[in-house]
Amino acid sequence: MNSKKQSTWEVSAFTAQVKQKALDLGFHKAGIAAVEPQADSEAQQLQAWLALDYHADMVWMENPKRQNVRLVMPEVQSIISVALNYYTPHQRPEGKEYAKISRYGWGRDYHKVLHKKLKALVNWLQAQGEGIQARYYADTGPIQDKVWAQRAGIGWIAKNSNVITREYGSWVFLGEVLTNLNLAPDRPHTEHCGTCTRCMEACPTGAISQPFAIDANRCIAYHTIENRAQELPDAIASHLDGWVAGCDICQDVCPWNQRFAKETDIDEFQPYPGNVAPKLMQLAEISYEDWQSRFPASALRRIKPEMLRRNARSNIQSL
Repeated sequence: MNSKKQSTWEVSAFTAQVKQKALDLGFHKAGIAAVEPQADSEAQQLQAWLALDYHADMVWMENPKRQNVRLVMPEVQSIISVALNYYTPHQRPEGKEYAKISRYGWGRDYHKVLHKKLKALVNWLQAQGEGIQARYYADTGPIQDKVWAQRAGIGWIAKNSNVITREYGSWVFLGEVLTNLNLAPDRPHTEHCGTCTRCMEACPTGAISQPFAIDANRCIAYHTIENRAQELPDAIASHLDGWVAGCDICQDVCPWNQRFAKETDIDEFQPYPGNVAPKLMQLAEISYEDWQSRFPASALRRIKPEMLRRNARSNIQSL
């Protein structure tokens, strides 16, 4: 197989091989999206979101490459979208003394897990013929991963902005491979939130200002992970309710997650000791050395020790 024009049958057959290879490498879902001119509605939605300053201090969201994937890879013809289920059935204990960490950060850094599998997929793909170009991303580049996941039939973008899959709910990590191959695209996924507004109603800070639009300025996850300020805004600190690293409220109340969440078969996503039931008082005084040893190969390393102390102390002060 190469990047030259192929018959419809050859394209379909090779596309099936690509998706099967992704599954063989351990991805739980794989789909294909054709790179056509990006729909004006999608670009307009992103522009409108940015114009409202809903991205807060996340200036990287302004990168024009997000609105045109050909600025990332001019030769791209297809995007292979993949998903990994990361759910584990552990439950957080009751009690005000406990800190809450989002499930995504309980185990090994998802970037490392995804990158290993994506690199293997890219190496296999490029070995199939001369002239095949491919590059991979996993929340590491200016790619609208949720948009492409929906286009590739992986799932749909929900009212809380997460991608929901029929098989695993929204407990999935997304990755993509950009390639110059002309692959047979899957049918884009339809939206199945219906009239449900549980995520919007459950958010204690009103961050889901309207369906499908998250205001990061009011989002607990943004403030506990991305906000580098010495103090959290009072409007956020007073509603933390234990959260020190991310927030799962809008996912926990989602009917799709309550009905279809299933335990992952990826051992790396099992929680590190102490991540399910950490103590606020311990995190409020955590040293750099303790932070280093407690969060090895963890996505939580984005939350620096001083931020973790700030988040824990904000919780304690609001009790």
